[in-house]
Amino acid sequence: MRRSAQFLFIAVFLLFMLGCGSQSQVTTTPVINPANPATVPVSLTVTDTPPAGVTVLFFQLSITGATLSPGNVSLLPGSNPIPVNVSQLQTNSAFLGSQDVAAGTYTGLTLTFANPELTIFNGSGATIGSGSTACANNTVCQLTPTATSMNVSLTSAPFPITVTATSPPAFQLDINLNTVIQSDLSVNLGVTNGVTIAQLPPPPTGTNVMPIGNLTGAIQSVNSTTSPDSFVLQTGDGRTFTIDVGSSTTYSGFPSSACSSETFACLAAQQIVNLQMNLQTAGTLLASQVTYVQPGGQMMVQGNIIRLSTSGGNTMMDLILQQGPPPPPGANAIPFGQRATVTVPGTGVNYAVDAGSYTIPSGLTFTGASSLAVGQQVSVAVAAGSVTAPSSPPSSTAILAPAPNTFTATGITLEPSQITGTVTAINASALSFTLSTMQNFFLPPAPNATAPPTPTSTSITVQTTAGTTFTGFTTESIAGLATTDVVSVGGWVFSTPTGTTTITQAAQAVLDRPAPTPGVTPLF
Repeated sequence: MRRSAQFLFIAVFLLFMLGCGSQSQVTTTPVINPANPATVPVSLTVTDTPPAGVTVLFFQLSITGATLSPGNVSLLPGSNPIPVNVSQLQTNSAFLGSQDVAAGTYTGLTLTFANPELTIFNGSGATIGSGSTACANNTVCQLTPTATSMNVSLTSAPFPITVTATSPPAFQLDINLNTVIQSDLSVNLGVTNGVTIAQLPPPPTGTNVMPIGNLTGAIQSVNSTTSPDSFVLQTGDGRTFTIDVGSSTTYSGFPSSACSSETFACLAAQQIVNLQMNLQTAGTLLASQVTYVQPGGQMMVQGNIIRLSTSGGNTMMDLILQQGPPPPPGANAIPFGQRATVTVPGTGVNYAVDAGSYTIPSGLTFTGASSLAVGQQVSVAVAAGSVTAPSSPPSSTAILAPAPNTFTATGITLEPSQITGTVTAINASALSFTLSTMQNFFLPPAPNATAPPTPTSTSITVQTTAGTTFTGFTTESIAGLATTDVVSVGGWVFSTPTGTTTITQAAQAVLDRPAPTPGVTPLF
């Protein structure tokens, strides 16, 4: 991987907590390229506004170009397309990259997109779309939608903008799924308010690094012969990144068989690890925390649970696969965006919560199959040799039909889910509120794999803590919430196995959603 000072930031698909569709307070530290003081770093991130009334389980676009005008100045290092899973960005943003550009005045940004992929669950009660893109009721549909206007030119505010050595800008794109996905399930990026841009505020004075959230991948090599120590990580889309470690880097979860004490010496090739990342002013990546996930040679995927049932003493878990590290050599990989049925044996499965430095509220546990709930996002360790996947999966499958992909779980880790809904009640003294979901894929657990689903809206108890961030509110705490507010919540979903299914979400981030765009009708 090239580690040049001329690339102040690395083009990488990383997720970090930012205001979705809002002005975040986390951005890059102004740095001038010492090799060319006349240039200024300009960075670019992307987020999304989710649609109302339907569950978009997976929506991926490739960003193939981002150029400033005049001068056709690219903000994306390299020429390879950057795949972005937009459906995972309700409370996150994807950092696309940053480039040094010449100081001066720029009048606009031109974006080029390609290869849209769409997976939805239609629980609306009627068929959506028509022809080859028709999606029947109670059906998970995986589509390659017809696309128009894949080139977008943004020339309104914050443009024109003057870039100087003392004011390096950072931009955030917002892709509004309710606008760009059409009623016939085609995609139009050029529609009014489909893609918008905002300039992020400058960083706090004295900030030298930018937290950029989590990254999961497989370690390819470890280097302790140069300073600083570092390792090379490969992500699920096949790209590799050199990761520095320092005296502030912490390590957790490593088994005693890997090392006697948790230090850099624990790291080994082919291990799957989860990283808390910082972006350094020199343009390099620094791990603030390295968490052991599983040993090398075992496949792992991450996805959303959309259905639960039982069969032969096992729990059957339907997932829409979202991301994950690369599969081990020779493994039968499953493309992201597809539906898979996972057999969860009654015994021998390890359960964990990937909470990092966040403290989960007391009483919320994830210890067995009874802890699983529809709406959770989980990482699954895949049993060797258990994957079955067709060479050409069907474009859509009824929710009761067998999934085109299957495998068996040996470990399940609870990851943060992203849920959008309306606030219906607030208990400020308990730091909690009730969220009525706008999405309808929260199907109650079925007694078996052939029981008919009953899609319904779900009320979720959202539990906040002192560590929860609130963005976009007049008062950025639970005191800023009001009933009827539409919010997106990022956090871990827990199922409390009582007489009825109770769902609680431990919120790491709560974001106020913008008011609906005038004249825009809900998608479905």
